[in-house]
Amino acid sequence: MRHRIVFVLLTLLLALGVATPAAFAANPHFVVGPEITLNPDNTVTATGSVAGLGNQNIDVVLTAELDVEVICTNPAGNVAPGQTQQTTVTGTAEDVKVENGRATFSVTTAAPALDPTLTPKQLGCPNNKWSASIGEVTVVSATLQIIQPSGSDNVVLEETVEF
Repeated sequence: MRHRIVFVLLTLLLALGVATPAAFAANPHFVVGPEITLNPDNTVTATGSVAGLGNQNIDVVLTAELDVEVICTNPAGNVAPGQTQQTTVTGTAEDVKVENGRATFSVTTAAPALDPTLTPKQLGCPNNKWSASIGEVTVVSATLQIIQPSGSDNVVLEETVEF
C-alpha cells in the first residue's frame, strides 16, 4: 500500500514536471520593433516580430490616438484654420500564424474621418455654410496589443509608444 501511494505521488510530480515547462516556456517579447509610422493616407502602420509565443496563432491590435486638424472652407473657396480634434483609430491583423514560437506582423489602422453627425460649426468652422475637411494629422500615441490565442481577449504583450 505504501509503495502504491509513493508511486501515485511520483506519477503526479512527473506529470506536473512535464506540464510546467510548457506553461512557463511562453515568454512573449518583441525581437524586431515595433515600428510605428504615419502613412501618407493618414493611416498608421505597426510592424514587428514577436517571439516566445508557443504554438497558438495571435491577433495583433493597433490603437492610435491622433490629433486631426480640421480645415474650414467658406462657400467662396477661402480656407480658414479650424480646430484640432483628437480621435482614435484602430486596426487588427487576425489569426497571424505562429511558427516555432515566432510571428511577424504588419497591421494598419483605418484613416481618421470627421464625425458625420457633427455640423461644420460643431467641428470648429465659423458657421454651417462652411465645409470641414481633414488637414494635418499627427500621431499622439499608439498602443499595440498581442492577443493569444487568436479570437480571445487574452493580451499577452502590450507596448505603448508616445510621440
